[in-house]
Amino acid sequence: MSDLNDNSLNINFLKESILKRLCESLDKANNKGWRKLGEIVKSDKRFKVSLDDMDMCSLRALEADGSPSRSLLKLIGDQGCMVGELVEFLKIMGHTDALQCLKPPGIQILVQPQSVAVIAGHNLRLSCYAVGASHVQFQWFKKTEEVCRCFILQVNNMTFSHSHELYNPSVNVFLPSATDKVALLIGNLTYRNHPQLKAPMVDVYDLTNLLRQLNFKVVSLLDLTESEMRNAVEEFLSLLHKGVYGLLYYAGHGYENFGNSFMVPVDAPNPYRSGNCLCVQSILKLMQEKETGLNVFLLDMCRKRNVHDDAMPNVVLKVTANIVFGYATCQDAEAFELSSSGFTNGVFIKFLKERLLEDEKITVLLDRVAEDMGQFDPTKGKQALEIRSSLSERRSLTDPIRPGDYSDAAEAQNLLWSKAHELPESKLLDFECGVQIKMDFAAEFSNVLVIYTSIVKKSEEMLSCQAHITDLPLDLDVDPKLMNKETLEETGSFLLSGSLPHHCLYTRLSSLQKLKEELAFTVCLQVQFNSLDELVQWNMDVSIGKPLTAKLDLNRPTRKNSCQLTCLIPHSPSTSPSHSPAFKLTSPPPSASDTPHILLWTFHHETFC
Repeated sequence: MSDLNDNSLNINFLKESILKRLCESLDKANNKGWRKLGEIVKSDKRFKVSLDDMDMCSLRALEADGSPSRSLLKLIGDQGCMVGELVEFLKIMGHTDALQCLKPPGIQILVQPQSVAVIAGHNLRLSCYAVGASHVQFQWFKKTEEVCRCFILQVNNMTFSHSHELYNPSVNVFLPSATDKVALLIGNLTYRNHPQLKAPMVDVYDLTNLLRQLNFKVVSLLDLTESEMRNAVEEFLSLLHKGVYGLLYYAGHGYENFGNSFMVPVDAPNPYRSGNCLCVQSILKLMQEKETGLNVFLLDMCRKRNVHDDAMPNVVLKVTANIVFGYATCQDAEAFELSSSGFTNGVFIKFLKERLLEDEKITVLLDRVAEDMGQFDPTKGKQALEIRSSLSERRSLTDPIRPGDYSDAAEAQNLLWSKAHELPESKLLDFECGVQIKMDFAAEFSNVLVIYTSIVKKSEEMLSCQAHITDLPLDLDVDPKLMNKETLEETGSFLLSGSLPHHCLYTRLSSLQKLKEELAFTVCLQVQFNSLDELVQWNMDVSIGKPLTAKLDLNRPTRKNSCQLTCLIPHSPSTSPSHSPAFKLTSPPPSASDTPHILLWTFHHETFC
């Protein structure tokens, strides 16, 4: 008997061929796919399907040959779901294709009788072969006369519904919108072999908060090595799909050769060359392949020539009308940051953040920023914003989001990205001595976590008690002298002090992207009792999983991707994409006569040796 004739059969025991067809049908559907099935099953009290279960199913799309539908069917099958119950769920959905996968097969005639010429009086042999859901019997007729009497299997007719889509012509009005908005912000300041910077940390922090107000999905990262930068860009590219607005901001050391811009990682050697850096035009090429709605590059770095690098990358860009480059300075010039003992913005972000939320075409907005920068006396004649654009439509960072139909893999990647920005849940730690400690978390950047602890409950017999975090993973390379401090500033965190509670002990963990395993540590409770001179100590092991971007595994080996390979192919400067007439130079180079008498700024550039 066929599996499909037994409605009491557990769906986990369906034949593999049936399961495969069923999962393919549910995976490729949008409104009537596996997500809808999960919602319907969830409403049935016989089965339990939580939001975490649905997230787990969604992430299956990222695996090779992974199927969210198969994961969901396995989940409800483990809870006893039968074929008949699944059929009822699919009927509620109105998913006829999936129902067809579960319909018992009818009779199929594989070999029809063939016409044969025969001499009168001789025997005739006719053959017919058929298969069906149960034992098949045959009935032979000579014209209308039955040759022999036997049971005839009746097959009911199946009625199919048909719909016709009518086209109603209408006037098309262009209303710019994005299917999603994604931003990658990288600030490199703690260089191993080059001068240290200050402004990138504040610039990335301020820009992150502003872009999130514009509904951008933002990942903000500090101090990335070359492999970490490449992997971060790869994750960023995986979120780009047709119609998405993609924005990439970089602040740190950089240079420009033959019209191609290069971002310098914190582990770049001295001197560095293109093979040690990331080529911006190569990233743009990969973004174009995603059919994005808008590509915005904001490069807050120097564009001086690197005399140690004579490579001429051959990056062939498509001619598209959706590219905007905002260079913090002109070609062969430097970008500046304020020379100060505190933390302040660089010149570019100082003026950009005043206008970023304006509902203006992005090129108009950047033009106004350029005008504002031109009136700034300390850098007049030294730094001028340069805008290159091929934008033909009125695209703005304030445009609304109208989601498109994404594949399960795309939705799973979006889910993974959002989970990589979830903070660990607060914890209440109960020690044997009766002390209760509250542990909370805050994100300064996507790869910088602040842990702070406070005493919730203690005995009256205790004169004092403190909870210290110890035994952190060696991957993070945290200075013990900067841990368990009474103020955030003592830990090196200067941007969250106004938003976190006081009377806590703070520990700042940076470079979370280097974390290879779950973040586990020890909480050491030290108590001073009224009746004792010595401190009494209790320890508790705590694990908070992989917090923030540690989930993205940016420390993995770099894949051989086209971004890396195209940076090393020589070409003629005349074929460089930056020389394309599609790009427009909207800010003239600064005049030497405008040089100020006093300059209190340091450079975002490398001194080449």
